[in-house]
Amino acid sequence: MGLFTKDIKTMNDLFVHQLQDIYYAEQQLTKALPKMADKATDPQLKQGFLTHLEETRQHVKRLEEVFKMHGAQVKAVDCPAIDGIIEEADETAGEVADKAVLDAALINAAQAAEHYEIVRYGSLIAWAKQLGRSDCAAVLAKTLEEEKATDKKLTTLAESKVNLRAAG
Repeated sequence: MGLFTKDIKTMNDLFVHQLQDIYYAEQQLTKALPKMADKATDPQLKQGFLTHLEETRQHVKRLEEVFKMHGAQVKAVDCPAIDGIIEEADETAGEVADKAVLDAALINAAQAAEHYEIVRYGSLIAWAKQLGRSDCAAVLAKTLEEEKATDKKLTTLAESKVNLRAAG
């Protein structure tokens, strides 16, 4: 089902569809993060990926909670955006021989995923509130804050040492 299909007629339909989209994305990231951790050479980056993997597993559980709170079936729909972000990360990682540069590329790929998630969660929170579901919005907001914190940690790590090492 594409985003602008006749199956999405109401704000509620859109909300549920985007829940299904981000649910798929989070599930894909639980598969991608261990691979990224394996490829990372910076110990802080490697640990950051593993820490975020545990958070991501919680994000999946929270989404399942929101589905149930909202009375919607727990279901994932393909998300070509996250598939593309992960595929691009794999391709880039496979092309980078210099490990310092690889770490910079991994941070960039991780931030692409984080930014996608931040946009999705921000919209879901706004829509939940519009639908009178502040309970769902509150659960989603916990995840949004963790995604923003992860993005900030990645920026700090990149700017404080990884990018400097890659450029050197």
